[in-house]
Amino acid sequence: MMSLTCQNIGRARYDMVSCGCSSSSSSSSFSKKNLINTSVNLNKGFQLHKLVSSKRDVSLFGRKVFSTKSPEALLNVVPQGPASVFESKSSDPILVSSLLEVVAEDLLTLNKNLQSIVGAENPVLMSAAEQIFGAGGKRMRPALVFLVARATAQIAELKELTSEHRRLAEIIEMIHTASLIHDDVLDDSDMRRGKDTIHQLYGTRVAILAGDFMFAQSSWYLANLENIEVIKLISQVIKDFASGEIRQASSLFDCDVTLEEYLIKSYFKTASLIAASTKGAAIFSGVERNICEQMYEYGKNLGLSFQVVDDILDFTQSAEQLGKPAGLDLAKGNLTAPVIFALEREPKLREIIDSEFSEDGSFNKAVELIIKCEGIKRAQELAKEKANLAIQNLQCLPLGGFRSSLEGMVMYNLERID
Repeated sequence: MMSLTCQNIGRARYDMVSCGCSSSSSSSSFSKKNLINTSVNLNKGFQLHKLVSSKRDVSLFGRKVFSTKSPEALLNVVPQGPASVFESKSSDPILVSSLLEVVAEDLLTLNKNLQSIVGAENPVLMSAAEQIFGAGGKRMRPALVFLVARATAQIAELKELTSEHRRLAEIIEMIHTASLIHDDVLDDSDMRRGKDTIHQLYGTRVAILAGDFMFAQSSWYLANLENIEVIKLISQVIKDFASGEIRQASSLFDCDVTLEEYLIKSYFKTASLIAASTKGAAIFSGVERNICEQMYEYGKNLGLSFQVVDDILDFTQSAEQLGKPAGLDLAKGNLTAPVIFALEREPKLREIIDSEFSEDGSFNKAVELIIKCEGIKRAQELAKEKANLAIQNLQCLPLGGFRSSLEGMVMYNLERID
């Protein structure tokens, strides 16, 4: 598995410090020893075993959110060989329903509230919201809010979640949904979770307005939380979405895009919201800052791992499995981790991508080269490395069902590419 050595040469949006579970921990690298050897029993009978790092030092990239200034940072990412190995000893697949059983009632309440929160001022917008809210999905982001909220509430000795915890989960799901609507417009996608997209059903104009409306509605509810730290944190996410889309649009078919640029874009588009979700939940529990920062790091690393896995699945799964056309990113010139790794080893792949697949059969040839040059394999290693970091970020939480489910979410994500 590869390790990432990252150097911050910009402002404080990204830092190179991996915070420990105590405020005195500020080392940017792990000591040369095995990091984790853990076995966690979850309620539904699966186990997580043996997260073992290699004897390499690993410098991590992170971010502390004490300021809301615009990010101007780059990450210098240097592959250095295997860093850690994940092994799941259970023969049974991890079920999300099992992981989320401990917050099942919280999610039921959220589902009931989502429709009313969107509002019914405009029947067309309401219909569009019903379409995407009813299109399935595991509500993973609000579930993470609830899991972190309940785990940190134990530390703070809260007897029950606060109304702010619940409203945060609803806001996060609305922001995520709005971003999906806009993403489908930008990508001209006809399917989302196996169903017609909003712009396919109602047209581009309604889709854009529906996304804008949900962003605005979520912002109004966010302001009413009256917590300036969380307001700044979540508001930054909406800006990050736009930054990610701009970065992606400006680098289509660019074979010189680096892994560090890919990771920054992935943070903006995916990990930023998850990191803000988990940190916001900890803030509302009233726990110490170092724990809030660890929850931020957990969300960030899980989000990056999740995005890399999604980019791998774009090559390895069918359209029916994905719920959208397979190979869509590459076909549109969006070069993801498997492509970036393969480009390092195969000059012919650059020629094909530079031609924008103008020749018959060139797209299939490109996919063959990506697999042959171990682009997918190396991307799997990157996803596992980020997952390993996410597990480490949870060590400051008390043992129990909530922490176990947070660990299980990391393993579930990796299981998608096993």
